Amino acid sequence: MQHLLFCIVFNPNSNQIKPSSLSSVLLVEQCKQHDPKAQMALYKQYCDGMFVITQRYIKDVAVAEDVLQEAFIKAFSKLEQFKGDVTFGAWLKRIVVNSCLDAIKARKMELYPINEEVLSVVDDEDWNVSDETTVEEIHRAIERLKDPYNVVVQLFLLEGYDHQEISEILGISESASRTNLHRGKQLLKEQLKHLHYGTGY
Repeated sequence: MQHLLFCIVFNPNSNQIKPSSLSSVLLVEQCKQHDPKAQMALYKQYCDGMFVITQRYIKDVAVAEDVLQEAFIKAFSKLEQFKGDVTFGAWLKRIVVNSCLDAIKARKMELYPINEEVLSVVDDEDWNVSDETTVEEIHRAIERLKDPYNVVVQLFLLEGYDHQEISEILGISESASRTNLHRGKQLLKEQLKHLHYGTGY
């Protein structure tokens, strides 16, 4: 079944199939019946938005494409678990984010060469930006942060994970999570400050 899903969702001729105008709810129900056209329509309805989310975590385009493919395969294979208590988009986003985190964990030694013995626990509650700052500006600024700050800031500020969850997800200590968040937020505020009071980007 997984091989079949891969062929359906990532058929190179997929641009010949137009997305259905049916609602996501109805499409999901049809996908549960293994309807290939419904699977393609649902994929095309969400692929662009989910790729944007993937690239917030995975900068390499080729790697991001592979991660997104795996995320859609997981989603289609787990459709029976979707009960409709949240929107399908929110349910799918969680799978996409988790797939990104799995890819990040696979290379965590590259991303986290930190001597945790010398890290200090810092206050992570100081987070104030100008009222002029838009959500889109914050997103773009976060995307410009380098790893590991990019990932930790996104998980904490955008996804709502706490430090215990981040430490478990990334395989680092809570102290490292707090320190990376603190450093990341300082860099983020500097970017936003220059955006409004400097030359901008």
